[in-house]
Parts: sequence; structure tokens; C-alpha cells
Amino acid sequence: MLLLAVLLSAFYLVHTQYESRRIYTQIDKANAQTRKLAAEHEQLQVQKRGEATSARVQHLAKTKLDMLPANPAITQYVAPASVPRVPDSEVRP
Repeated sequence: MLLLAVLLSAFYLVHTQYESRRIYTQIDKANAQTRKLAAEHEQLQVQKRGEATSARVQHLAKTKLDMLPANPAITQYVAPASVPRVPDSEVRP
């Protein structure tokens, strides 16, 4: 009976060590992926800041959209349209 208890205890110990190593490997892989994603995120943030500079936006507006800076010579002002007023006698309650 004692031999059976020792064998079961040994098998349980081996199984526990195997599970521990498997979980540690998964944690290590997850940490490596976290570091990789953090580095990629930082790189994308740098690219985003580079794309959003005012000089780049202005250059794209001029070259791709043929936009010009606003000046009084080319500015057209639009007056608000007047809305006809309905007399109070024609309004139905």
C-alpha cells in the first residue's frame, strides 16, 4: 500500500512539474509578444506624428488637392438666405 502511495505521489509530482513548465513557457511567450506589440505601437506612434506635421499636411493639400491659402482676392462670402416669416394668423395650433 505504501508503494502505491509513493508511486501515485511521484506521478503527481511529475505531472505538476510538467504543467508548471508548460504554463511558464506560455507566460514567457505572452511577455515576448507584449514587448513586440509595445515596440510596434511606439513605432506606429512615431509614424503618426511624422504624417501629421503641418508642413506635410500643407504640402499634400497643395499637391494632391490643388488647394491654395485663403486670401481676400479669392475668398467668396455668402450671405445667409433670408427665411420668409409666416404670419401668426396662418399658424395652426
